[in-house]
Amino acid sequence: MAVTRSATAAPTAWRVVWWFGFVSLAADMVYEGARSVYGPVLAALGASAVVVGLVTGAGEAVALVMRLAFGPIADRTGRYWSLTIVGYGLTAVCVPLIALAPRLGAAGLAFASTMILLERLGKAVRSPSKSALLAHVATAVGRGRGFGVHKALDQVGAFAGPLVVAGVVAVASLWWGMAVLAVPGAVAMVLLLTLRRRVPDPSVYDDSPAPAAPEHPVPRRGWWANVVGSGLPADFFRYAVAASLTTGALVTFGIIGYHLTVDDVVPVAAVPVVYAAAMGVEAVAALAVGSVYDRTGPRVLLLVPVLVALVPALALGSAMVAVLGGVAAWGVAQGVQDSTVKAVVADLVDAPRRATAYGVFAGIQGLFAIVGGVTAGWLYDRSVPALVAVVAVTQVVALVLLADTFRRSARRLRAG
Repeated sequence: MAVTRSATAAPTAWRVVWWFGFVSLAADMVYEGARSVYGPVLAALGASAVVVGLVTGAGEAVALVMRLAFGPIADRTGRYWSLTIVGYGLTAVCVPLIALAPRLGAAGLAFASTMILLERLGKAVRSPSKSALLAHVATAVGRGRGFGVHKALDQVGAFAGPLVVAGVVAVASLWWGMAVLAVPGAVAMVLLLTLRRRVPDPSVYDDSPAPAAPEHPVPRRGWWANVVGSGLPADFFRYAVAASLTTGALVTFGIIGYHLTVDDVVPVAAVPVVYAAAMGVEAVAALAVGSVYDRTGPRVLLLVPVLVALVPALALGSAMVAVLGGVAAWGVAQGVQDSTVKAVVADLVDAPRRATAYGVFAGIQGLFAIVGGVTAGWLYDRSVPALVAVVAVTQVVALVLLADTFRRSARRLRAG
């Protein structure tokens, strides 16, 4: 009887998915609003394309690689909520502080770069824990749909934030555009703390059968073993490397925004509007591909390398139609990488080690991201056609590896 009362009092699984989405909506207004103008911000502080590529690439690497540490920390301590709250707090604080950069003179570029990296560290702190919490709830509604709906709400904020920044930049300045993001940051923290109070244990929504106990207990893994993903399935590692090739080759919007500004393709105030359009595309892509994934399986992800290869060929040109087409391709690829890609990880790894798996997966992505970011910036300064060619070659490799990974996984499932 007590179980019935508890189940009745708890919010429905879909409601919790939506609440997680609203938290991400507000937080995305903050960091996606800022991310939409990182290129112009760094350029205004004196950065070159290589520096923009380094900072934005390193930022993505920090957001990914550091999950190698915070995934195992979450699984070992069980402090999923605490890590989620700390991570969102870093984002809410660091982004508005970028507004102080021009007041610091020669130190402004270093300060802004540090705030960008700290904001990305916040992403690393929270993401494995948040994904593990959401994976529990999404089990009750379909993981593809659950992660897809969450990502779609997330993208509403990613769409609104750049538009807010664009409006403020148009009427005031780039730096006031950063400062105003303190407001949605505060909203995100209030929503998150409320959700934590209402749903202290999201695992109650996960009806996945528990794995059978082994005949001989498995010894507790050490710290390094957790960091490198000891004991995770081989299919998981194949998939992580294949998917990371697409992550590393996807040109950051920092480079795209830098290109739009330095080459005078659009005014600075229009750059976040272009980014907002990409976020809208990303939201639709997350929903559509998540739904297709639930019906047809992971082969839908074979679309991603094709999209990644198109981005520099189109977005780094001078014709507006081609640039917008490239930005749209960037949005679709980004949306799939940040939603359905995670659903595959949840399918490959059992619940007790999912946060660790998300951390390892993100760490591998991060190593590719920093190499990709620096390489893209270096090649952009020297030869855009060479950048296009390098990305295309890496995506042929990624396509072959993904197809082989899915084929091996399907064969294993049939045999088992």
